[in-house]
Amino acid sequence: TMRPFAESKKFSKSAASQKPKEADKVLGKDKDEGLIAAAVPISEPEPDVDLAKEAALKRVGERIGARRGVGSRGKARRAGPGSSPSAAPAKPKKAASKSSKTNRVWLGSDKDQVSLDFSDDKPADEGDVSDPTQRGSMVGQLQELGIEHGASDGEEEGDFEDDEEEDEEIEVEEEGAARSQKKAESGSGVMGFFKSLVSNKVITRESLETVMDKMREHLISKNVAAEIAQKLCDSVASKLEGRAIGTFSSVSSTVRSTLEESLVQILSAGQQRDTLRDVMEARRKGKPYVITFCGVNGVGKSTNLAKICFWLLENGFRVLVAGCDTFRAGAVEQLRVHVRRLHALHPPAENATRPNVLLYEKGYGKDAAGIAAEAVSYARETRFDVVLVDTAGRMQDNEPLMRALAKLIKVNTPDLVLFVGEALVGNEAVDQLSKFNSSLADYGDGRLQLIDGVLLTKFDAIDDKVGAAVSMAYTSGKPIVFVGTGQTYSDLKNLNAHAVVKALLR
Repeated sequence: TMRPFAESKKFSKSAASQKPKEADKVLGKDKDEGLIAAAVPISEPEPDVDLAKEAALKRVGERIGARRGVGSRGKARRAGPGSSPSAAPAKPKKAASKSSKTNRVWLGSDKDQVSLDFSDDKPADEGDVSDPTQRGSMVGQLQELGIEHGASDGEEEGDFEDDEEEDEEIEVEEEGAARSQKKAESGSGVMGFFKSLVSNKVITRESLETVMDKMREHLISKNVAAEIAQKLCDSVASKLEGRAIGTFSSVSSTVRSTLEESLVQILSAGQQRDTLRDVMEARRKGKPYVITFCGVNGVGKSTNLAKICFWLLENGFRVLVAGCDTFRAGAVEQLRVHVRRLHALHPPAENATRPNVLLYEKGYGKDAAGIAAEAVSYARETRFDVVLVDTAGRMQDNEPLMRALAKLIKVNTPDLVLFVGEALVGNEAVDQLSKFNSSLADYGDGRLQLIDGVLLTKFDAIDDKVGAAVSMAYTSGKPIVFVGTGQTYSDLKNLNAHAVVKALLR
């Protein structure tokens, strides 16, 4: 028999689907009647209906509180599970009164602060002398400079002459030539470029092209300007062209002598300046010998001025230092420290009342040309032998400062204008020097006084890259008068052309 529809599973499922769910009852919704009031009581609830309703209401309240950020339930939710608003930590109250700020206390005592104050002159004593053994180390002419890994500072010019004589003997003696050739072949440097020229045939311009290109690149790598490197190569090529050279020693001797002759001519610029002789001549005429230092910022003008001052004091001259750098903060104080230390190294004689070295300064913000003129007049009245004029550092493109330098030189007509450049910058020093000369010529108002010489600083930091000295001397047509080689007063040398040749050929 067939079962009635009321007893079938389909009927039971349909009947169950018609009943409202518990969540719909809580939210006040019914599928048949739509939206109903939430307060409608539910008849005969199951034992756990009240708990489910309470939990559902709690969840709805938490959602609303979390969205709006208000309400006690929301605060409790943000505070953390299981926590209550009263359990939230209370913010600390601000202090009733703010304590006053205390001054910073620097390390060191009042005594240290006094010793570090260089704004006023102080009596010089032996405690200011960093190295008293420097006394007497620079009497007479300056020592020749020796390049590191080449000639040492104590090596005399005769040592280089001995080398040349040995080269000549090797060229004459066949056995000595063979030994020299074997040694050269095992060596390195620019001389290795000329190995291909060792033959009995006559050297032509075509055979020299490749060698000269390599030599030119080598000189440029030593910081020699490209124009000057080409000139040196041309001079060597002109000496070698048309010659029949059978041994490598002959090539080496020819190249070395040619480069040395050209470099000596460039570095000395056809002049042999003897500063001590010029100072003595000026003293005989009853006037001070004036040296002006100029250059860009940070090259060491004041430091090397102090070195030259020490050298002049060592040779018995009285020196007046004119502080004409009225722009840079601390420039006058720096000179004051140098003068005090130099005074301690060379105090006046027992019966003498005049110091051997003195600083003439008028502070900052004044006209540098006027201060220099006053210093020269003061030196003439008090019979100082030399006036060293320190000027402010300036870039070569700064027209107002270059006009001020031209005015200083025009008004005071110094006996020696030194351009101070550093060997570290390489060919940039060539641009600086050429523009300084151009500015002095343009702003001199008809009086043409240009750079008289070059003081090359920081030469101890370039190893064998000595090309900057060659480039600066060639550009200015003036000699390298002094070379700074260190941080002490005695680190001042004369440039040795023979040592430069050895460094360039290495």
